[in-house]
Amino acid sequence: MQNLSPTQLLTLAVVLIISIVGHEIVHGYIAYKFGDNTAKNAGRLSLNPLLHVDIIGTILVPAILYIAGGVIFGWAKPVPINTKTVIQNGGYKAAILVSLAGICYNLVLAILSFLLLHFNLAPEYALNFIFMALTINIILAIFNLYPIPPLDGSHALGYLARMFGFNGFANFYDSLSKYSLIVIIVIIISPVGEYVFYPISQILKSIIALI
Repeated sequence: MQNLSPTQLLTLAVVLIISIVGHEIVHGYIAYKFGDNTAKNAGRLSLNPLLHVDIIGTILVPAILYIAGGVIFGWAKPVPINTKTVIQNGGYKAAILVSLAGICYNLVLAILSFLLLHFNLAPEYALNFIFMALTINIILAIFNLYPIPPLDGSHALGYLARMFGFNGFANFYDSLSKYSLIVIIVIIISPVGEYVFYPISQILKSIIALI
């Protein structure tokens, strides 16, 4: 990442906005379909990326990590969701769907990008953009599946546990989220990350080899 040109950095920024902001919007939209108007009333179903910027997660953390080691990691402002409303209208299955909606969005973008590249359907000037979209969305989709609070996979696992009556485990699991963001950042910038995220790199290499 350290050798990216200004044009590549701009392309990466656009891809990240589409991928991360869309990820959050879809969470709110699926919640809205289950009767939760929280995100809609807050104006967070908007495509305006400025409404989804988180000062720390979208600007400070990515900038510091990039300067420190060339790693880019960040997040958009989470879309507000009233989980109680979602569960009242659709049960824990609905809450799980809301949790996994962003991952599904990233998978759809990754699949579309792969098809465009695999079948040579993209114009040459867009190849770099589409390749970045493929890479970023695969990483986001798999990374968010990790059952590490507060990632989407952890929310889905917590609701799954509650659905089967393991409320004590779910409560304890949810309580870990206050510490986990620091843990995730430490893992990313430390040698441990090579082992933790090894499955992501292998899946990514396998998919790229198919293009």
